[in-house]
Amino acid sequence: MQLTDIAFDGLTPIDGYGPGFFRVDGKVLHGAVLVTSTSALVWGGYEDTAPLIALADQIDVLFLGTGTSIANPPAALRQKLEEAGIGVEAMATDAAARTYNVLLSEGRRIAAALLPVE
Repeated sequence: MQLTDIAFDGLTPIDGYGPGFFRVDGKVLHGAVLVTSTSALVWGGYEDTAPLIALADQIDVLFLGTGTSIANPPAALRQKLEEAGIGVEAMATDAAARTYNVLLSEGRRIAAALLPVE
């Protein structure tokens, strides 16, 4: 699915996604991903909290894409993020990717941690 035609002026948009992959800033990444305004990398999922916590001084909100449908993230993950001062918005991955792109284009301090859709 193609997401957007907005000019992001050097930022890192989510270009699209499909079963088990994401296209971010023109590159294909397989599995879960962590996307910020400056980078994208493969993410280890809910248990991989270190790269999320490392963003504490760089972002205000993390969009957590929970896969095909919305689901509550593990309470321990939410608690760690909130203790680090990171707001968490859990939503289905497609909605998280779209929301990330809109707020990225507005210059907001955000990131997206996305589980793949199947």
